[in-house]
Amino acid sequence: MAFECNIDARGQAYRLRLGFKLVIVGLVLSAALFLADVGWGLLWLIPGGAVAGGAFAMFEGRTGWCVARAMGFRTPI
Repeated sequence: MAFECNIDARGQAYRLRLGFKLVIVGLVLSAALFLADVGWGLLWLIPGGAVAGGAFAMFEGRTGWCVARAMGFRTPI
């Protein structure tokens, strides 16, 4: 499957920044939950989702491909 570039440089930079921030937030939340000795339940889905979403946003920014635009949605950036 080839990823065709469907976002401009401004959109790529925005997604890279957003992804970096989400990964940092996810890691901070993970550290806070770990230090608070929270059990390995559903609460860990929040930082895991933030890290996964951030990593995917960085992937989109790096490749210049946006999944929402590929499905036909118009995004403002």
